[in-house]
Amino acid sequence: MNTTGEKPDDVAPRPIRVVLFSDPFLAASADELVSCLSSHESIDLLAVLCQGSERGARGRARDLWNRRGILGLLIAVVEAASTGGRAVFSPDRHRRRREALAAIQLVPDLHASDVIEKVRRMSPDLGLIYGGPILKPELFRIPRLGTLGIHHGRLPEYRGKKTTYWEIYHGEREAGVTIQRVNAGIDTGEVIARAAVPIGRKSYPRVWREVQAAGVNLYVDAILAVAAGTVRPIEAMGKPGRLYKDPSLRQLVDLWLRRMSDGRGRRS
Repeated sequence: MNTTGEKPDDVAPRPIRVVLFSDPFLAASADELVSCLSSHESIDLLAVLCQGSERGARGRARDLWNRRGILGLLIAVVEAASTGGRAVFSPDRHRRRREALAAIQLVPDLHASDVIEKVRRMSPDLGLIYGGPILKPELFRIPRLGTLGIHHGRLPEYRGKKTTYWEIYHGEREAGVTIQRVNAGIDTGEVIARAAVPIGRKSYPRVWREVQAAGVNLYVDAILAVAAGTVRPIEAMGKPGRLYKDPSLRQLVDLWLRRMSDGRGRRS
């Protein structure tokens, strides 16, 4: 008890308690995010909940086959080669990925009553989404401060899937990344943070890597801003833009040929 009449020293605020919803096959940037959240002194990562029945290389190959067919198998081969390359040339990053994957809690259905009750018992301050299925209001409204989602694309113009690809395909000068407050729509939430990387003459894989890296930093900054109560909406969303889907193999080849023909297929 303070008996001196002096004002006690300020007590440091407790870390913001977050729960992350993702998919069993974390993207490279998602495991970087998990690593950042786990080690940040101002953030308490309560759980990484993912909807699925299996993980690992076989599970990923089956998931890609079900969603993308033959193209999915090609993607699986590229991902496997990337994983092998990380293990040899980037052992620290490979270790972080293994740790992130080990932190995943698999559930058959994120919206099952027992999962919803489990999230309620955690009493999270903030929900986070990185990939994974579309969340329903009964789940994303549980956290005291709502739920944030990351979108690799500029909103509201580029909604949906693979929007970095579509920004390059349509000749945009920059590829965007956006943090939004999740609502019941698809990429129609209030924008609270935004960043962009120049496209220029870079290849699509390089632009995608830079967008993901920028997104991790932007996401962590947005979480801390929510915790501090300093978040301000950037602008009204306005009319929702087009909802994009995965490009076809023909469209992927078309972009590659066009960028090769105008000299943009070379690495910067």
